[in-house]
Amino acid sequence: MVFKRLLGSLGIGGPSVDTVLDPGPALPGHSLTGQVHLRGGDADFDIEHITLELVARAEAEHDGGESEGVVAFDRFTVGGGFRLVAGEQRSVPFGVTLPWETPITELYGQPLGIVLGVRTELGVAGAKDKGDLDQLSVGPLPAQEAVLEALGRLGFGFRSADLEYGHIGGTGQQLPFYQEIELTPAPQYAHQVDEIELTFLASPAGLEVVLEADKRAGLFSSGHDALTRFTVGHHDTRDWNAEVDGWIRQLVEHRAAYGSQAAYGYGDPYAGGHGWHGQHEHHEQHRSGPGIGTAVAAGAAGLAVGVVGGMVAAEVVDEIGDFFEGDEDDGDDEG
Repeated sequence: MVFKRLLGSLGIGGPSVDTVLDPGPALPGHSLTGQVHLRGGDADFDIEHITLELVARAEAEHDGGESEGVVAFDRFTVGGGFRLVAGEQRSVPFGVTLPWETPITELYGQPLGIVLGVRTELGVAGAKDKGDLDQLSVGPLPAQEAVLEALGRLGFGFRSADLEYGHIGGTGQQLPFYQEIELTPAPQYAHQVDEIELTFLASPAGLEVVLEADKRAGLFSSGHDALTRFTVGHHDTRDWNAEVDGWIRQLVEHRAAYGSQAAYGYGDPYAGGHGWHGQHEHHEQHRSGPGIGTAVAAGAAGLAVGVVGGMVAAEVVDEIGDFFEGDEDDGDDEG
């Protein structure tokens, strides 16, 4: 028994963990459910805690350019305080609530290229802690889906999506990063902007929609971004086509007005005031692939979703494993 304990402390013959999330995408602000399956090792072990950690791959801008890293954005203890006897199999069900600002990873079953994971930590007394990592799929809230569908009907197309580390000033943002969905302009706006960037900031009270025009620099414009913000309820019933088109018109008109102001030296009313996007340089080319220009149907009248960076669902799963591998202790992932 003493020898088995020694091996257990080295991670040999200890318990193993495998977390299985319930099928289907979760929703921001709603429950994430599943089971943590434990299998006893060669000896009895005390399980001190079972903890789930939500993690994301995010980009951060700094003086040296742009880098990617892992950001943990929530943590839940779902069990522990019991003895797992040798060879025992036990399942611990859980239900936790996702943060309202949890990014969307898919739309109509199509992956957007956002990498989220659920990391399970099994705290084992007298042995090396065990870990497991699972892909987390998140779908849009009703209001988010309504806005995206309206953009699709208006002729906007999906270009890419990523997570930017930082905070949008003047908003109620809670997470340390925000999701940026980049859209190709509808034909009627193609001569005015190259790209529209969309950010959702959800809360229990509703949904804040942040829209940003790109930095296309004209003869009389500095090329800085202009942005507008709108708030809607989670279950609002609106003429979403007219509503969203009105938002885009406001954004484009505001940007055009700023362009003429800049020619007379008035400066950007948003520059420096929001702590984001001030001098953004996008580095999407390294993620581009042959499929990025290929639009696929996304529902009867939904947003045209391109294959992001050539990735498909299986490749996203592989990328999660590769990306978080260095964050795990000696590749202790089980299952």
